[in-house]
This record gives sequence, C-alpha cells and structure tokens, in this order.
Amino acid sequence: MRPSWDEYFMEMAEIVKTRSTCLRRQVGAVVVKDRRVLASGYNGAPTGLKHCEETGCLRDRLGIPSGQRHELCRGLHAEQNAIIQASLHGVKLEDATIYVTHQPCIICAKMVINAGINKVVFKGDYPDELSLQMLEEAGIQLVKV
Repeated sequence: MRPSWDEYFMEMAEIVKTRSTCLRRQVGAVVVKDRRVLASGYNGAPTGLKHCEETGCLRDRLGIPSGQRHELCRGLHAEQNAIIQASLHGVKLEDATIYVTHQPCIICAKMVINAGINKVVFKGDYPDELSLQMLEEAGIQLVKV
C-alpha cells in the first residue's frame, strides 16, 4: 500500500536518524515544502569535532536526566542541524513542514518558530511540555503520528 505523504517523509526522518552519533537518543529531521525535501539533519557533534562515541556522554557521567541541561551536551539536535543546513545553502524555510522522529525540545521549538516553519509532524515523545505550549501559542500545527 502506498504511504501517505506524512508517512513517506517520516520514514525519511527515520533513515536520517541512523547517521546520529548521540549515545542517548537518535533523532532525525526532514524539512519539506510543497512535497519537496529542503533540508535534513540528525543529532550529533558540530562539524569537525569529536563525536560522543569518542568522548563519552558528559550528561550520562553527571547523571543528568533526558531533557535537562542541554548546554552540557556536545551535540546539536536534528532540528537545529536541519535549520542550519538550510541556512548554509540559502534555503528559505518559511511555511515549510518539519518531520521529526521525536517531539522538539524548547530550544528547537524556538528555532522552528523563528525559521518560519508552520507545521511540525513528530513521532516519539520528549519530556518538554513547554515546547508544545510554545509551538501551539505560535500557531504552529502539531501532528503526532
């Protein structure tokens, strides 16, 4: 059976997440407009820096729960990397949809809002209710699949 567009692009995000170098959670994101892929991203260390696979996870060593103290993580989130990739290549994200394998965190939610993305399709949960509240307040359509 032929997948819906949401299923199709979410499956792409699932493939993208396989490139993740995070030891805790693998996340993929695909930004789409008019059924065309504009950018993709996965969570991992910035370009040219050692991956967590090499350095170990500082948040694990410190016993920090998931969803807390993002500033102690070496990695960028999948949504952040997708937005940065679009910026590097001069791709406008206004009125686009982002497909993410997990609910965005508050930092990513703010970036999604300011990037002009108007729809977030996500699959897995993330312990951050404020991000959902902020996305709703901004008028962004949220779809959990």
